[in-house]
Amino acid sequence: MGRIVRICWTMRTIILGGTGFIGAALCRVLASQGHEVVVPSRRPEKVPAVLGPTVIGAPFDGRTGAGWADFITPDTGIVNLAGENIAAGRWTDEVKRRIESSRLSAGAAVMDALARADARPAVLVQASAVGFYGARGPESVDEDAPAGNTFLARVAMAWESSTRGAEALGVRRAVIRTSMVLGPGGALAKMLPAFRLGLGGPLGSGRQMVPFIHLDDEAGAIAFLLGTPGLAGPFNLAAPEAVDSRGFARTLGRLLGRPAVLPAPAFALRLALGQMADEVLLSGVNAVPSRLLAAGFRFQRPTLIQALEAALSAG
Repeated sequence: MGRIVRICWTMRTIILGGTGFIGAALCRVLASQGHEVVVPSRRPEKVPAVLGPTVIGAPFDGRTGAGWADFITPDTGIVNLAGENIAAGRWTDEVKRRIESSRLSAGAAVMDALARADARPAVLVQASAVGFYGARGPESVDEDAPAGNTFLARVAMAWESSTRGAEALGVRRAVIRTSMVLGPGGALAKMLPAFRLGLGGPLGSGRQMVPFIHLDDEAGAIAFLLGTPGLAGPFNLAAPEAVDSRGFARTLGRLLGRPAVLPAPAFALRLALGQMADEVLLSGVNAVPSRLLAAGFRFQRPTLIQALEAALSAG
């Protein structure tokens, strides 16, 4: 594991979505540094067994701050990562409803917790995604770029807005627009079976950009935003290196010692996955981490080969 940025003081951190892929990694990092970590959950008694004995489980009904708002103190950080997986399969109308409503419900729960709490937290880190920008070409897109007009862009805008009211309460709020996270699990785990059989390759034309970040850098960036006073607003959580789908496939194939030249035809992906294929697999954005770099964050795995090597060795 690379060097993880340490929070500069001991704080309590409440993590919604703490049992997920990103949340669990963040819990491990913060707990290892001696910070108190609280994970609201519908099954709070299971949290220590899943995330470690020092992590506290708190009751959560998925909609309000009941059961966990009492943990909020002036030195508390809140990280809202909760939301339905966007890449689990074809987007039916019901799946799209769950994708959006799960995010809005989590944001409403955060705002309800702030209303119930006796104190304001020090900071709120609100999840979002690079899908905020919609489908873009190869040009660099930083945090000043406007939102797109796709389903994912509209969801990301609503997700970000769900906790905007915290700023009016005087809470520092950072928004993390996350790219594909590479680690032992997540999106990479879904790709590996085909690539290990020598059946992997670029998706569609292969020209669409594939922003990525290693799991250690994702957790490190969130810790950096939690612990650095003054950092607020949107931040692209994507590695500095730009790569397209062809380059991604070539690099992964080379590391596995397998050919990676068989493209997945766009028509077949659309036939199998519909709109999800168009918005998640066949379009991309070259999101660059301009504000993170300007703030002094140092990526431990800034290139694709470094990120993939670390993810494969950990898996």
